[in-house]
Amino acid sequence: MSETTTAPTELPVYMLRDGFDPAPELGALRETERVGRARSPFGIDVWVLTRHDDVRAALADSARFSNAAPVRGVPGMPKMDEATIRRMRAGNPLLVDPPEHTRLRRFLTPEFTVRRMRRLEPRIHEIVDERLDAMQRSGPPADLIAEFALPVPSLVICELLGVPPEDRAGFEHRTGRLLNMSIPVDERMRLQAESRAYMSGLVAREQREPGEAMLGMLVREHGDDLSTDELIGIANILLIAGHETTSNMLGLGTLALLRHPDQLALLRDDPDAVGPAVEELLRWLSIVHTGVVRTTTTEVEIGGTRIPAGELVVFALPAANRDPGATTDPDRLDVTRGEVGHLAFGHGVHHCLGAPLARLEMRVAYPALLRRFPGLAEVPGTAAFRSFHVVYGLTELQVTW
Repeated sequence: MSETTTAPTELPVYMLRDGFDPAPELGALRETERVGRARSPFGIDVWVLTRHDDVRAALADSARFSNAAPVRGVPGMPKMDEATIRRMRAGNPLLVDPPEHTRLRRFLTPEFTVRRMRRLEPRIHEIVDERLDAMQRSGPPADLIAEFALPVPSLVICELLGVPPEDRAGFEHRTGRLLNMSIPVDERMRLQAESRAYMSGLVAREQREPGEAMLGMLVREHGDDLSTDELIGIANILLIAGHETTSNMLGLGTLALLRHPDQLALLRDDPDAVGPAVEELLRWLSIVHTGVVRTTTTEVEIGGTRIPAGELVVFALPAANRDPGATTDPDRLDVTRGEVGHLAFGHGVHHCLGAPLARLEMRVAYPALLRRFPGLAEVPGTAAFRSFHVVYGLTELQVTW
C-alpha cells in the first residue's frame, strides 16, 4: 500500500473511549504521569496534557501554546507550497493567534451574541418541531442520528449562514468523512478541497448579491476588510463546526439519558433543569477529544515535565473534564450539577465562538424530543460509536417509542 493511501489503524490514548467514558488508560495517565507522549493519527509524536488545571492554563496561554504553526511532515499529505498553505488556512480563527485571531473574531462575535441567538430561537423551535413531526409520521423505529440529531443543527447553521438547505446531504457527507481519521489522508485532503470549492461558490454568489444571513452580512459590512479566501475560510469552518459538534451532542447525549432514566426524567419534567443538564452533558461527554494541536513557542514546564520549544501539544479534554481535582465524583452523570467550569468549549481567546448557539439548540432539542416521545427507548444493539472521528459520537442509534 502506498504512503498516500495509508490510514491509522490504532487510536492514540487521548482518543480512546469506553462508551461514554474516556478509556482507563487515559485516566491512569492523568493520575500518574500527568503529561504523556503519544503518536497522533497523523503519524507525529505529540505531548498530551490531561489535568484540568494544566489544560485550562495552557488553553489560556496563546503566547506559549500557539495555534498558528502549521503541522509539517504529515505522512501521506500532498506537498503544498507556502501560498497554498496560506490560502487554505485563511479565515480560520482556530489556526491563528492574536492579533490576527482578534481581528477575525471581531467580525464574527456580533452574530453569536445572546441577543442574536434570541432572535434565532423561534426558528430553532420550528426546525426541531418539523423534524419531530417527520419522525412521528414515519413511525418507529427511527435512526435518531439521521432523522433528528444531524438535521437539526445542519438546518440551523444553513439558516444562520445562508447556505441552501437542499445542499445539506452533500456537506454532511463531506464533513463526516473529512473528520474521520480512519480515512486516508489524501482522501481527506481531497474532501477539504471539495469543501472549499463548494464554499467558494457560495461566497461568490453573496459577493454578487449579498443576502440577509451571515455570509451576506460579512460581504456587505466587511467586504473591504476580509479577502475572498478569508470569507471562504470563515464560512467553511462555521459550516463544519456548526453542525458536527451539536449533532453529536444531541445523539450521544440522548443515548446517555436513555441509559440514565432518572436523569432523563429530571431534564424532561423540569424546565429549570434543562440548562444545568446541558452543561453536565457537555462536561461528561466531552465529544471533542482535543481541539486544535498547539505548538510550543518556548520551553515550558508542567508538573516537572519539560516540553521543548517547537513541540506539538494536545489537550485531552475528556480526561480534564473528568479530573477529580476539578469536580466531585466526576465519572457520575448528574444533570443537577450544572457547573460551567468545564472545558468542552475550550477556554481563553479560542473559546468556542458558537457556544451560545450550541447551548440554545440543545436546550430546545432535548426537552422537545423527550416530551414528544415520553416512551423513547433505544433499540438494543444499534448504538454505533464513531471512535476514529475528530468529534466523538454515534453513526447510528435506532430508537422506538
